[in-house]
Amino acid sequence: MGIEFTVRRQVLSAADILISATSVNAEILQMRDRLGVIKPGALADLLVVDGNPLDDIGLLAANGAHLTHIMRAGEFVKQPPAA
Repeated sequence: MGIEFTVRRQVLSAADILISATSVNAEILQMRDRLGVIKPGALADLLVVDGNPLDDIGLLAANGAHLTHIMRAGEFVKQPPAA
């Protein structure tokens, strides 16, 4: 993601950027039922953000510093240590 979302924010709303990065790309790839959605059978790549990316899209940049949990293909690849 790097600075891509920050650059796009100059012309698009944060919501439009997130929609484009998820459901629009899924539609382009003809995988609308498996990508860009959260439901059984979908490819579960999820990010939990510390903050609201609709208020600050830069939270998705910063080398993952604001991503508290990352799930790829239904498996956590980043999460805080158990307490």
